[in-house]
Amino acid sequence: MKLNLRIWRQKGPNDRGSFKNYTVEANEHMSFLEMLDFLNEDLIVKGEEPVEFDSDCREGICGSCGMVIDGVAHGPWQGAATCQVHMRHYREGETITIEPFRAKGFPVIKDLVVDRSAFDRIMIAGGYISVNTGAPPDGNTIPIPQDKAERAMDFAACIGCGACVAACPNSSASLFTGAKIAQFALLPQGETERKRRARRMIDQMEKEGFGDCSNYAECEAVCPKEISIEAIARMRREYLKAVF
Repeated sequence: MKLNLRIWRQKGPNDRGSFKNYTVEANEHMSFLEMLDFLNEDLIVKGEEPVEFDSDCREGICGSCGMVIDGVAHGPWQGAATCQVHMRHYREGETITIEPFRAKGFPVIKDLVVDRSAFDRIMIAGGYISVNTGAPPDGNTIPIPQDKAERAMDFAACIGCGACVAACPNSSASLFTGAKIAQFALLPQGETERKRRARRMIDQMEKEGFGDCSNYAECEAVCPKEISIEAIARMRREYLKAVF
């Protein structure tokens, strides 16, 4: 299947980028990343510079493969990362526009690769719990209601890919930060640092240059793990409790 690709090329963070057009012969059984690998092999043979993009697990687990496909973070298929998109969903001769996540907090490193270390700094600011070292405690030492355990696991499913930031008109990182705050706030193990964690993580999020949430819910729509914007509501409640 012959496809036309319109890809953002940028040599470095201080360079001006632009879209370049390419043509690739793809197999319908390829994943989106395999298609880009195939394009890069052809570019290398021609003596041209390959397109830089991030990837690791290629199983929708690590979140490193983020890119915007036809204006949608991770592509048009709900609940899937870029690596889970397959070429069988495209038609012969179709044009696909591919660009990096665009946000002040995610500066472009090269081509489709962005620096998402801001998320790491938000986590470092307060994403931890105090536990005693030594042998693991008995599973029933701290009873946790089933509904709370399940909600905490739902929020913990966040893989930190940054699609929420790329989709938000304000470039807000509230869904990511909210999920990380909520996963600990729901469990007794996270009680000790609960207030301090909320303050520090939200303050760090603002320092990184991410915008405020206006409840557009675009973040929820593109999240590959389908995390609910309930996380943002919980984050706001935790912050208000911590401050007042």
